[in-house]
Amino acid sequence: MAIVDLLMPKLGESIMEATVLKWHKKAGDAVSQDETVLEIATDKVDSEVPSTAAGVITEVLFKENDVVPIGTVIARIEIANGSVTVDAPATATAPKASPPEPETKANEVPYAPQPQHAQPSMKGGSGNRFYSPLVLNIANSEGISMSELENIPGTGNEGRVTKKDILQYVQSGKPVGSGQLAVGKIQERSQSSTANSQPPTGKQQPPTEYGSNVEIIEMDRMRKLIAKHMVDSKHTSPHVTSFAEADVTNMVLWREKVKKDFEKRESTKITFTPIFIDCLVRVIKRFPLINSSLDGDRIIIKKDINIGMATALPTGNLIVPVIRNADYLNLVGLSKAVNTMADNARNNKLKPDDTNGGTFTLTNVGTFGSLMGTPIINQPQVAILAVGAIKKRPVVIETEQGDTIGIRHMMFLSLSYDHRIVDGSLGASFLTQVAKEFESWDRDREVF
Repeated sequence: MAIVDLLMPKLGESIMEATVLKWHKKAGDAVSQDETVLEIATDKVDSEVPSTAAGVITEVLFKENDVVPIGTVIARIEIANGSVTVDAPATATAPKASPPEPETKANEVPYAPQPQHAQPSMKGGSGNRFYSPLVLNIANSEGISMSELENIPGTGNEGRVTKKDILQYVQSGKPVGSGQLAVGKIQERSQSSTANSQPPTGKQQPPTEYGSNVEIIEMDRMRKLIAKHMVDSKHTSPHVTSFAEADVTNMVLWREKVKKDFEKRESTKITFTPIFIDCLVRVIKRFPLINSSLDGDRIIIKKDINIGMATALPTGNLIVPVIRNADYLNLVGLSKAVNTMADNARNNKLKPDDTNGGTFTLTNVGTFGSLMGTPIINQPQVAILAVGAIKKRPVVIETEQGDTIGIRHMMFLSLSYDHRIVDGSLGASFLTQVAKEFESWDRDREVF
């Protein structure tokens, strides 16, 4: 007999921990190789963890809702043949105490909205303690100093402070595992909270009363994360939105002409999304600053063009899977990638990496009948394009013989961009070129 450790797998470049959502197996259960053992969640996506060996689970080391660092042993499996080779995740051991090297690749700069004051380093003053980016973000947002962070006992590997530890500290006002109340800190936060919540008269606001004819619904975990990301984005980027109108008649007629043969030949549908992306990538190449992010005072221009496509889930929540290297894909490749990502999103089959690394986002608000929208930037990107519903309208058509009125398929486009680095002239110029690219779609184009 041999014992195999099941580790919390690597879930993306900037993800350091995950939450156990549900165990599908318990101690004593038999499990096959690649059979799902548990479900986990990060701030990006939910995922399943398969067994790395066939055998019997002898020990489950964490409970549901526990936050577990990457590389930590979460269960042990007894196998009959000790010589069986087991593929371990890339992060087979817990992160070392030393901090990671600074990110230098353009597409690996993680999103971490920070206040303007200097953020704490990855090591404490003693130089021997590691803090994950998530823990540092929470510390910054809660006003926890580095010296205070060093005094929080950690329950993670090698005494690391986990998300659960720091949130418990914030909620209770005392270090985890300590019986002494941090009176000064609680009083300070209490006074600050009271001051912020009081009306101008100085009187404390009474508890909110909703009346009897209401229904109160608690946000689910994903909705809370979406709400946080939206607020963070507005706090991070000064948003400006420009609008344009495009005559997409050629695009609509071309799609109507080819869609049946395309589906028969490629076994997948061709929607407008891959057509929009095909146009987008050509314009992005002409305006590289649109495909960038901001890291402090540094502008990181991305050489890869990874298009995120906002996808509505059956629950009403929104997720943004990413089409990587979209500029290398033809219409067939884009169509298959778009449909696969959309199907995986709706069936909860996305992997953590499927939502990472986006450099520009496209959202189709017209899917639900909206003519236009003012989308919120998907951090750390600097721009997002919304396409509205395509409507037939009478418009003036300029010809060599003079102006005439015709029925055309029209669509509004809106581009929200980060005004710290994208000026109005650049944003408007980019949007205008996207509209022209849509309008100039070749009705005789071959599908390949």
